[in-house]
Amino acid sequence: MSSGYGGRGGRRGRGGGRGYRDGSRERSDRRGGGGSSGHGNDFDKDQGGGERLDRPPPHLKGREIGLWYAKFGAVRRKQGDRRSRAVVQMDEAREQHITKLLSSVQSDRPGPWRDYNDIRASTYFDGEMSEEDKQKIELKSEEEEEDVTAGQKTSQRHFPRAAVKDEAPDAWDEEEQQEKEEKEMLRRKDKDLDFLFQEVARDNSLDERLERDLQSKKSDTKYKEMLKFREKLPSYGKKEELVELINSNRVLVVSGETGCGKTTQVTQFILDDYINRGVGSVCRVVCTQPRRISAISVAERVAAERAESVGNGNSCGYQIRLQSRLPRKQGSILYCTTGIILQWLRSDPLLSTISHLVLDEIHERNLQSDVLLVIVKNILTLRDDLKIILMSATLNAEKFSKYFNNCAMIHIPGLTFPVEEFLLEDIVEMTRYSPQNQDRRPSRKRGFWQGRNSRPEKEEKEAEYKESWPTYARTLQGRYSDNTIETLEMLDDDDKIDLELILALIRHIVLKEEDGAILVFLPGWDNISGLNDLLVAQEMFRSDRFVIIPLHSLMPTVNQTQVFKRPPPGVRKIVIATNIAETSITIDDVVYVIDGGKIKETNFDTNNNISTMTAEWVSLANAKQRKGRAGRVCPGKCYHLYNGLRASLLDAYQLPEIMRTPLEELCLQIKILKLGSIAQFLEKSLDPPTTKAINLAIKNLTGLNALDRSENLTALGFHLARLPVEPHIGKLILFGALLGCLDPVLTIAASLSFKDPFFIPLGKEKMADMRRRTLSRNSKSDHLTIVNAFQGWEEAKHSGARYEREYCWDNFLSANTLQMLHNMKGQFAEHLMHTGFISSRDPKDPKSNVNSDNEKLIKAVIVAGLYPKVATIRPSRCKKAGVKAYTQADGKVVIHPKSVNAEETEFNYTWLVYHLKMRTSSIFLYDCTEVSPFSLLFFGGDITIQKDEDQETIAVDQWIVFRSPARIAHLVKSLKKELDSLLEEKIRNPAPVDWQDRQSKDCAVITAIIDLITTQEKPTGGAKGYGQTWASAPRGQHTHDLQ
Repeated sequence: MSSGYGGRGGRRGRGGGRGYRDGSRERSDRRGGGGSSGHGNDFDKDQGGGERLDRPPPHLKGREIGLWYAKFGAVRRKQGDRRSRAVVQMDEAREQHITKLLSSVQSDRPGPWRDYNDIRASTYFDGEMSEEDKQKIELKSEEEEEDVTAGQKTSQRHFPRAAVKDEAPDAWDEEEQQEKEEKEMLRRKDKDLDFLFQEVARDNSLDERLERDLQSKKSDTKYKEMLKFREKLPSYGKKEELVELINSNRVLVVSGETGCGKTTQVTQFILDDYINRGVGSVCRVVCTQPRRISAISVAERVAAERAESVGNGNSCGYQIRLQSRLPRKQGSILYCTTGIILQWLRSDPLLSTISHLVLDEIHERNLQSDVLLVIVKNILTLRDDLKIILMSATLNAEKFSKYFNNCAMIHIPGLTFPVEEFLLEDIVEMTRYSPQNQDRRPSRKRGFWQGRNSRPEKEEKEAEYKESWPTYARTLQGRYSDNTIETLEMLDDDDKIDLELILALIRHIVLKEEDGAILVFLPGWDNISGLNDLLVAQEMFRSDRFVIIPLHSLMPTVNQTQVFKRPPPGVRKIVIATNIAETSITIDDVVYVIDGGKIKETNFDTNNNISTMTAEWVSLANAKQRKGRAGRVCPGKCYHLYNGLRASLLDAYQLPEIMRTPLEELCLQIKILKLGSIAQFLEKSLDPPTTKAINLAIKNLTGLNALDRSENLTALGFHLARLPVEPHIGKLILFGALLGCLDPVLTIAASLSFKDPFFIPLGKEKMADMRRRTLSRNSKSDHLTIVNAFQGWEEAKHSGARYEREYCWDNFLSANTLQMLHNMKGQFAEHLMHTGFISSRDPKDPKSNVNSDNEKLIKAVIVAGLYPKVATIRPSRCKKAGVKAYTQADGKVVIHPKSVNAEETEFNYTWLVYHLKMRTSSIFLYDCTEVSPFSLLFFGGDITIQKDEDQETIAVDQWIVFRSPARIAHLVKSLKKELDSLLEEKIRNPAPVDWQDRQSKDCAVITAIIDLITTQEKPTGGAKGYGQTWASAPRGQHTHDLQ
């Protein structure tokens, strides 16, 4: 048997023609479209012995002719699809080897175990299982879960009686002793638990030392300077009232305007009060932040105010994923991301060592903070000594108070200078702007052509707006010129922000207003780059009197640090940003804010199981935050690009994330935290998601085999829930470990769960695309492009800092993002080692990477993780237009322009897997990889074998269909059963595959499958495309012979 997963299965070189660029190689046309394949003639013959039936019968007229052509096209497409099916085949020697292997494996297995595995193997990955078989494993699954989650204080009481009824009573008596040992073991394993697992007991000597230390600070010059600044903050004036309310209430809502100092001061008030009362040793304040950057910057600020360095055993520190600077164990403040708290809850469901939990920025309503509110509300029923402080912007503070049984509230005024606001009608009047080349139909008349996809409540708002517009327009008469009112009608467009208007407004500010930085809020990259292009095209803004800074996650980080620096006198800073500049960062010298009025909002369409991203109108909360950015240093001005009628119809705040995103990852967290029924838990949230969204998430997790039919975690689900990534990426990680290609798969997983390392410098978009395609090495895979980019960075970094900088600069890569991916890979590997899947925490450990040079196997592992996110591709009429892509649920979709496959015309196979499908202007597929038939058969869904007219076929989930002789199809199906059985056993009892033991069942089965995946296509060097492949196979078939 050929072992093709070594050098021969490696990454293809850059050589090999891309074909058709110079017109030298003629391409076979589409089905029935002429060329050498003869598809059209075949179809005609199929229809009736040579008689042409490609025109309608002469008796049909009008609409009947159209219907005939539609039916004729459908029949023709179906027959074309049947003819173009790939053929799955294997040579005689390989067929004999696999037959012998299957016979050996099945005969070695004991009777009952063989029967059990036959049941499980065919159903493991599609979630199907009979009740009887399910019960056989449930007991074992829960016992194992108890073993793995040792250290959870309440683990026993959550298990069904059946799972613990045979346990000896002596074991219950020993539980307390075991708990200490288990906690210590967990703490050693997971550094993120260091702060949580501390014994907290009153320590009189420490209390006295903390009190002396705080008193001595009062004579520290640096501390005194900082105290002067603190005393000017509005929150400092409320110090006594805040401390009294916190001490006398279990829950307090603190609402405050931007700049009031609540985030930095409230935690210090609590700690200093405890220290001054001589009980500092029992005070452990933890404050959550929605973003990593906020946790770090706030902790650094608080440490500076206390004349200390952050962490290092001082009074204030921070903890985020993969990074921490911890404060002292007792009498301290810790700032952390919300995700850290959720991670702690797995090990200590009562957060028993925390005295005060401060939840900051809860008005943002992100997924994690909403879930944490439900959990915290439950903890309050079990812990009398825990204090909860909820900190929110002012708009919806009452809602949080009501949720916590009308708990106490306090409001802190803001510290901002007055800001003058202007609406669209004011802006048009002052700039005398008139749009050029504008579609002059008002939006209410254009709606028919635009075909927007909105939530019903949005559509109701739009209807109300259109109905009220004539009345509103009349109220403007007399106050504004006729030209302004006419321009307002022309600008009344939901979809587009008029960048020319913003340019005119910036010119107006520069020429007519005082000095001060300008901050422009726009929804996305296209708008930011478009406005930047407009500005630099003007001679005025190309001078050294202006610094223009685009601020976006796709921009290189080094550029973004300029945003905080004050320019020299006489130079005006113009920052163009997304809503990241609303709360996450503060630019101190901003005086003028231009609010584009839109924000990119992700929604989840449960009817079509698809995410959508559209630019929606901002909420009042967004508008208020944006306005507040203008008044931090002196009186400012805020220009809103929407009219007064639109302003009156804005929502109070954005729809909570829990109501507009997929819920799979959240559902797994609910199960691993042992919070009961998913639906019942989510019903308790502040704004529960729809039943349809919950059911869809449970259905998807059952399909992934993360949950069983009774909504319990399976062994696979347990591991997926413990990985800090969404379930499909978690599955990708586990399969990379099991199949010996760990390092590249961890690179892919890290980039999919964080972001890819590429950035897009303005004006060099085409060059960046070209570099990305070069790095793809003709792999036809966005995922492998990132692997290649990462490996190149590692090599450059090994050569020295200068080489690393040059490599990143030449390839438009962010060194910071690459370093983050490197750190994440280390975290993933450490988790896999602790759970037993690998034997070393090094992602590059040779034992875990025996197949890491095998590009085709890596693609198969990508299928294992991302299935059923599959699309089929067909050639396009236009050679330059790339290919057409289709999914089963949506029909025609579009490969996203930044993909290396977007303009690719030559594929070896007709199937892609993708990571994300999102509807914006079209339905786009993000991060896709071309995959082979065997990858889909072995790592996709359920296999069926059937006959389609004269064809023998093998299908994955009955829609990904290949031609295959029945004999071969049955061999493939049996081999897949063995693989499923083996993988299930590995997931239930994690252990690395011993690749040295060629005689073991594990190694034999996996090696046989790797051999099939690796040798199924002849080496192509990228030269084989649609035309050549289809022309060379009889009647247009792809043939995958294993020679």
